[in-house]
Amino acid sequence: MGSFTRRISGADGRRLRSRRRAVSIVIGGSSHGRHTFLGWTYHFQGRVEEAIAECKRAIELDPEFGNPYNDIGAYLIELGQFEEAIPWLERATEARRYEPRHFPHYNLGRAYLGKEMYSHAMRCFQEALEIEPRYSLAQQALASLRRMVN
Repeated sequence: MGSFTRRISGADGRRLRSRRRAVSIVIGGSSHGRHTFLGWTYHFQGRVEEAIAECKRAIELDPEFGNPYNDIGAYLIELGQFEEAIPWLERATEARRYEPRHFPHYNLGRAYLGKEMYSHAMRCFQEALEIEPRYSLAQQALASLRRMVN
């Protein structure tokens, strides 16, 4: 783990107030970006509910910013809450501003895979690869899913 990740994840024991200042410096002026990044930080600390709350704050500030929708969906997938993840990920795929655009398609595929909706999952992994043909996680997921259903 690099020093940046240790610093952001809290492994060095800094107080939350210091991390918030660091996030402001790293992200810069956008409040929605800071909340999304702080959510990402909380996620890596295992504080998933707080991560989701920060992402929701980011959405309140800028509903067209797709990253926090994807992050909430990904966190819900990790919690095994596949059904709850789907609307968040669908919003991420529709967001005006989102980079990288293939992530929510891949995560939507993961949610459908968790629900054993294999044809939907396959379609989502294919959509991720249409956007980013070299995305290895989507390549692997699609290949694995094809082996499983054949």
